[in-house]
Amino acid sequence: MNREKPPLRTRIVCPEKPSRGRGAAFVWVSGFALAAYLGTAVAAGHQEGLWGIDDAAIPEDAGSTLSMVTRASWYGPDFHGLPTASGEPFDMNNLTAAHKTLPLGSRVLVRNLKNNQTVVVRINDRGPYIHGRDIDLSFGAAQVLGMVRPGVVPVEITPL
Repeated sequence: MNREKPPLRTRIVCPEKPSRGRGAAFVWVSGFALAAYLGTAVAAGHQEGLWGIDDAAIPEDAGSTLSMVTRASWYGPDFHGLPTASGEPFDMNNLTAAHKTLPLGSRVLVRNLKNNQTVVVRINDRGPYIHGRDIDLSFGAAQVLGMVRPGVVPVEITPL
């Protein structure tokens, strides 16, 4: 009685899915490292802000009762032609800007506090969505203010 043994069956095992816990740990450790770095910078008495702008460079006369001193950035080629919050296509060469709360269509005077250059822009979009910045200027407005290369500068915004 020589019975043949059935062939060995191979079991297909799906590879394990990565644990979601690893990503959460990475985020937690990254946040802790950032907090430790910022805490060390504050304890060491560094005068530069998070974006490398020396707050001491802001003139004392900046910021009247109607104006606001903040940091500005600019945006351009990646958004050129896309619709803005006002519905019009974004033209990076126009003198426009994005602001979180100012009414769409309103105009503001923006003064670069590093070089005193000014430009009047029309608010046609919402943003910026980066903490510490209150206005995102078009590339054209950034050129007028001389802020294309630094990318982020301290500015004074005065509604007109």
